[in-house]
Amino acid sequence: MLTIIPDVLTPSQIQNAVSMLASGQFVDGRLSAGSMAKQVKNNEELKQNSALLERLNAIVMSSLVQHPLFQAVTHPLRIASPFYARYGADKSYGDHVDDPVMGPPGGQYRTDVSTTVFLNEPEEYEGGELVINTPFRQQSVKLAAGSAVVYPSSSLHHVNKVRAGTRLVAVTWIQSMVRSPEKRELLYTLYQARESLLKSSPDSVETAQVDQSYVNLVRMWAEI
Repeated sequence: MLTIIPDVLTPSQIQNAVSMLASGQFVDGRLSAGSMAKQVKNNEELKQNSALLERLNAIVMSSLVQHPLFQAVTHPLRIASPFYARYGADKSYGDHVDDPVMGPPGGQYRTDVSTTVFLNEPEEYEGGELVINTPFRQQSVKLAAGSAVVYPSSSLHHVNKVRAGTRLVAVTWIQSMVRSPEKRELLYTLYQARESLLKSSPDSVETAQVDQSYVNLVRMWAEI
């Protein structure tokens, strides 16, 4: 399931994040890539021991993980420290599937869900679309600054070549309490129905039934 989450960041948060990235030290993105991805990865990433990381995460990741839609879509158990990626002219990332397990020994996590948070406006660069293979078609994603896209980490995807300008994104991965993408999709559909009923008919029997079903399905399927 591919889901767009708008307005993860406020305009002031976006401005602060971009300003910090402008003063950051970037390195070859292939340093963080697996053996297959190294062959198709051509970008830059903020150095992982950068003093800016904690400040950036306080803005970007704090807002993302607290977003109710992000929680409803992913049911996060573990969330990776993000990579802040920069794509200048002629940079791209060819077709790849994210590694199934990431993290250092003792701190490893399964990658169920991938998330890209767009940090600058789409008109600031040409190209650079994130293209994700879904069961039905390829979907091209290029969002407004502060918006995020969430999709299964098992999806084949790539980033088109940036023809001009600079693309700035934060990328992270989630191990979900609900391992099955099909179950996560069913839960999200039920969540949407529950939220609608809570607004339109909060005291109805049907609302209580849907709420109970949603809560108990999460209880049934969650792996902690």
